Amino acid sequence: MHLASIVTPGKDSNRAFEHAVDVGGTRNVLEACVAQGVRHIVVSSSGAAYGYHADNPAWIGESQPLRGNPVFAYADHKRQVEEMLADFRAKHPALAQTVLRIGTILGERVDNQITALFEKKRLIAIRGSASPFVFVWDEDVTGAIAHALGGAPAGCYNLAGDGALTIHEIASRLGKQATDWPAGVLKAALAVGSALGVSRYGPEQLDFLRYRPVLLNTALKEHFGYVPRKTSSEAFDAFVAARARQGRPVTSS
Repeated sequence: MHLASIVTPGKDSNRAFEHAVDVGGTRNVLEACVAQGVRHIVVSSSGAAYGYHADNPAWIGESQPLRGNPVFAYADHKRQVEEMLADFRAKHPALAQTVLRIGTILGERVDNQITALFEKKRLIAIRGSASPFVFVWDEDVTGAIAHALGGAPAGCYNLAGDGALTIHEIASRLGKQATDWPAGVLKAALAVGSALGVSRYGPEQLDFLRYRPVLLNTALKEHFGYVPRKTSSEAFDAFVAARARQGRPVTSS
């Protein structure tokens, strides 16, 4: 099982280091597997490998090209990793691969740049974009991994709960407002905030917010044989409830 990658880089991180971990680390694992005669590897990829593009289909299946944006280190590296995996599948067919392209993970103790967006008093929305999120509960991620190790068919699968929630639906569930920004204004604001050091998000985050890949999980259920226990909606509600129990509510007071 290979899980290592840098999702949210620290302030002192750099692209070369992140590439060494994400891409170089995966190459090391694959080469070691081949050298030792390992028969099966499970790799955690991401829906980000598809990229954040205006022409993404409404729902993305596994046949969609992998176009992780070069401007986003995480998406770009996941694309490169998947290209490497495809090369190893061709050259080393004895090493079976299960590649899980995972959606936005939520759980009782998950904290990342996505959950940070939901903690804001007003959520950021982009005029003309639904900004849909597809979620997967963390226990469904571990459940799918266990299913893969239990003899499920190898292959590449989107791992996400059924359905999606738009940014306005998320805001409504949190009892908050979502501010609709014109794309040009938000891009300029992000550029200024990044330049002043008051925001960790730069103008490139505009596409991250408005062109989110929405993962179709049909192959996961019908071919791989794993049905997530929580839908996207149920995963989000469980996340909100968990935060409330911890005394860290994300809902508006």
